Amino acid sequence: MSKPPFLPKHQPTTFAKSVGYAWAGLIHTVVHQRNMRMHVIAALLVGLVGSAIELGLAEKAILIFCVTLIFFAEMLNSALEQLVDLAVQEFDEKARLTKDIAAAGVLVLAIGSMVIFAAILVHDADVIFRDVAVIERQVVFGAPLTFFGGALMHESKKPLWLDGLFAVGAFGTWALTTTWTQSYVMSAMMFGLLVVCASAARARRRIAQ
Repeated sequence: MSKPPFLPKHQPTTFAKSVGYAWAGLIHTVVHQRNMRMHVIAALLVGLVGSAIELGLAEKAILIFCVTLIFFAEMLNSALEQLVDLAVQEFDEKARLTKDIAAAGVLVLAIGSMVIFAAILVHDADVIFRDVAVIERQVVFGAPLTFFGGALMHESKKPLWLDGLFAVGAFGTWALTTTWTQSYVMSAMMFGLLVVCASAARARRRIAQ
């Protein structure tokens, strides 16, 4: 029996190593895929809305599921693009169609998630607009939080002190939002997303070095 032509460089022997490789794949996608960075920012906005409004369990579960489903689709699309590029060394119409169709799948999920999000907002409009001060507060703190998260992920080369400033601003603003949150689950999701943003900044810096 002949040996397989390809053996993986890393063969995880523990669950912790497997999780580490998966995390590296997530950060790699954020660093190298602009659309993934846009999804992260959109997820932060969803978390800001979900942490400020008294949504029911079903609505929270649906929003979180939509966020994770889009992330999964974008990572699968990125993996497929890498595989196609590896297999096809020159232009091929079928390869292009494969990439386009995979990207279309992500687009369909993103549009569907936006429709679901809008439907939830319309359904709970009376709760949302019951207290205008809550909306204003989320805008005041949400705008800098999303800015800091996006700035951490941005592909431009930045000095270390600036990345540190963005990280302090992001997590500091998040900490303030937890003092009035209506959903610790949504706040925890936002914290995880900010960790992804900071990890992407760190990974980009290591690549540049």
